[in-house]
Amino acid sequence: MVGVMKICFQYLGCKVNQYDTEVLREQFRAAGWTVTETAEDADVLVVNSCTVTAESDRKTRQTVRRLKRRAPGAIVVLSGCMPQAYPEKATELTEADIVADNRAPEKVLHLVEQYLEDRQRIVDVAPHDRRNELFEETPIESFGGRTRAFIKIQDGCNRFCSYCIIPTARGRSRSRSLESIEAELKNIRAAGYREVVLVGINFCCYGLDIGKSFVDPIELACSLGFDRVRIGSLEFDNITEEAIDRLAQLPNFCPQFHMSLQSGCDTTLKRMHRHYTCAEYEAMCHKLRASFEDAVITTDIMTGFPLETEEDFQESLAFAKKIGFEKIHVFPYSPREGTKAAELQPQVPKAVKDERCRRMIAVGNDIRRAFLERQIGRTVTVLCETYEDGIVSGYTENYTPVRFPAPRSLHNEMVRVNITGVDFPAGTDREACTGTLAPDIQL
Repeated sequence: MVGVMKICFQYLGCKVNQYDTEVLREQFRAAGWTVTETAEDADVLVVNSCTVTAESDRKTRQTVRRLKRRAPGAIVVLSGCMPQAYPEKATELTEADIVADNRAPEKVLHLVEQYLEDRQRIVDVAPHDRRNELFEETPIESFGGRTRAFIKIQDGCNRFCSYCIIPTARGRSRSRSLESIEAELKNIRAAGYREVVLVGINFCCYGLDIGKSFVDPIELACSLGFDRVRIGSLEFDNITEEAIDRLAQLPNFCPQFHMSLQSGCDTTLKRMHRHYTCAEYEAMCHKLRASFEDAVITTDIMTGFPLETEEDFQESLAFAKKIGFEKIHVFPYSPREGTKAAELQPQVPKAVKDERCRRMIAVGNDIRRAFLERQIGRTVTVLCETYEDGIVSGYTENYTPVRFPAPRSLHNEMVRVNITGVDFPAGTDREACTGTLAPDIQL
C-alpha cells in the first residue's frame, strides 16, 4: 500500500454482521489504513451484506450502487452473506470491484491489496465446508465509542427451516472456545465497556459441537465485572429448565429474551419446519417470566408464508396478543431461491402478505405502547448512550429505551431515572419512555 489510504465500512443485517464488520475495521487499522465514516473521503468502500430476505438483497444492491455514484473513483467491496448465498447474483452487480464471501474476514484485506496491485476485478467466493469448518477466530478490542460491545461466540445453523437461506450463507453451526471468548471479554472489559452482548447466528446451539452449554459463556462474562451481560436472538427449543435456573442466579444477566416465533399458527410452523408448537412456545414464555423479574420477551413474526390462509393468520394474530410480546419485528415472507418454501404452492400474493403485515404491526404497536405505559411511575437504571439537543438516550436492564433531559452528556454512565411518560412517534421505530433524573443524582 502506497501512503495512507482511507476506508469506509457499511453493514446490513444482524448483530453478527455488525461484529464481523468491526473485525474488518480493526484489521485494516492494524495494516495502517485510516477508517472514515464518509464515503466521499474513502479510497475503498466495503459493504458487508445481508441476504435473509429479498428486501435485504435489494438494500445491498442499492447501497453498492449508491456508494459507487457518491465515490466513483473508490474501490467498492461487496462481502458477507449475499455473495456467499448467491454468488452469481453478487457477481452480476458490476459496481462491486471485489466480491468476497464471509468465510474468512481477513481475506478482504488481502483482496484489496491484490486489487491495488493489478486493478483487475476480483470474485472470490467459496462454499462453506459442511464437515470440517471451524469457528473463525477474529477477536476485536474496540467498538468505536459505543457503550456496549458485541462478542460473537457462535456461527452457522443446522436447522434448515424451510424458508431460510442462512445455513447456505453462514454454514453449519460451530462454536468458539471458552478460552478465546474469555480473552476477548477481558480486553473489552479493560477498554471500559460496562455492557457486553454475546451473539451468534443460532445462539442456543453454542457448545453442542465442543461439549459445552450456551450458558457457559454467559456465566463467564458475568464473572468478569461487566455491569450488564446480554444475549442475542434465541431459538428457544434448546433452552432447558437447568439453563434457566443457572441464568436466574446471575445478577448482572439482563432478562431480555428475543425468541423468534415466526408464526402463531401450528399448521404454519409445521410447514416452516419449526420444531415446536405454539403451546410449547407459550410454556417457555411463562417459565421465563416466572423466573426473571422484569423479563422482556420480543420476537419475529412472518406474514404470508406459502399456503397461509386468513384463518391461519388470525391464529397467529391471536397468539401474539395472548403472549403480549414487549416488541414484535414483523415482516412479510420473502421467497429465497434454494429453499423448500420457495417451491410451495400456492404462494400468498404480495398484496395479501403486505396487508397482513400491516395488521400484525398494528397489533404489535398496541402491545408495545401498553408495555411502555406500564413503566410510568417506575425508577429505573439507564446506561446512557447518546446526547443530542440536551436529551440523553439510553437503555434499561431489560432494554427499554429511555430519553430524558440532562445538562451534559452522560455517555457510558449509569444513572437512575424516574419514568414520567411515553413518546411513541407515528411511523417510526424510535418509541421510548421519557423521564427525569432521580432527585438524588448529582451532576
